[in-house]
Amino acid sequence: MSQYPILAFLAGAGRDDPGRDGAGRTLRDILAFDDAHIEGVHDYIQWCFPLHEASLAVPGAPVLSRAEAEAIRNDPAALSGLRAALGRMTRFYAETEGWLRSHDHNHLRITRILSAVSDLLGPEAAAEFHAFVTARNAGAGAPVNGPSLRYWDNALRRA
Repeated sequence: MSQYPILAFLAGAGRDDPGRDGAGRTLRDILAFDDAHIEGVHDYIQWCFPLHEASLAVPGAPVLSRAEAEAIRNDPAALSGLRAALGRMTRFYAETEGWLRSHDHNHLRITRILSAVSDLLGPEAAAEFHAFVTARNAGAGAPVNGPSLRYWDNALRRA
């Protein structure tokens, strides 16, 4: 296994020997998930959008080290994979309505996405995703609870 398994996973879509997540899936496998899989499977998001702290929802999920984060930031293939994952999740949130309610596990996913994207792709990419999800929420009558919205805002400020 690579010294940097998250980097190998994110960069793997264009390589002969792609990295795999803890369930043996490649990024390409996850990008091909239909919306039901995106909604119902809970152990891929930590690989697509890694953080520097352990996941409370998925014990054993990878934790991003500072060195691996720097390696991802300097690897065009890994950044391309991260952008592809962001695009897939943006499409999911654009095409589905289930997360547009007061409380939903997707609110935690959105916080994770904002934090990881801000850290690895930069604050502009995170701000663009933030603007998208908050506009989507506003267009649905603003059903998302205030604490979730504050977490999303705070994820941008930590960058």
